[in-house]
Amino acid sequence: MKLRTLLLLAGLLSTPLLAQAHEYKAGKIEIDHPWSREMPPSAPNAAAFFVLHNQSDTADRLVSASSPQAQKTEIHEHVHKDGLMKMQQVQGVDVPAGGEVKFVPMGYHVMLFGVKQQLKDGERFPMTLRFEKAGEVQVEVAVQKDAPAAGHAH
Repeated sequence: MKLRTLLLLAGLLSTPLLAQAHEYKAGKIEIDHPWSREMPPSAPNAAAFFVLHNQSDTADRLVSASSPQAQKTEIHEHVHKDGLMKMQQVQGVDVPAGGEVKFVPMGYHVMLFGVKQQLKDGERFPMTLRFEKAGEVQVEVAVQKDAPAAGHAH
């Protein structure tokens, strides 16, 4: 009887951990915790962030992203130019063999232009990432008030 109770308790306690699991895979590319910040009421655009881990011994490349949540999506990066921080579109992002690339605020990110409804804390929306070699994978982007804590970013 004690074993059954312990197993039941272990199952119940691990359920929240499973609900928090937020990882996806495309071939040997792991996509860790896709998230977006909650939007102010008048914001027409948003950004999505995540970490890409390449478990392969071959490099790959993220070539595009799309979401039914936005009229248009683009891959962007922030760069320092003429003493200013600017955002610019890139045609893709290389993911080195055995390496990782972080999509973070003030770094690489997916811009969502013409968001169809305001993103609110606790919601999720679909986004598809396309890789040259690994193909495509649909992820669920978690909307949060704040960036995840450092330990939850990967």
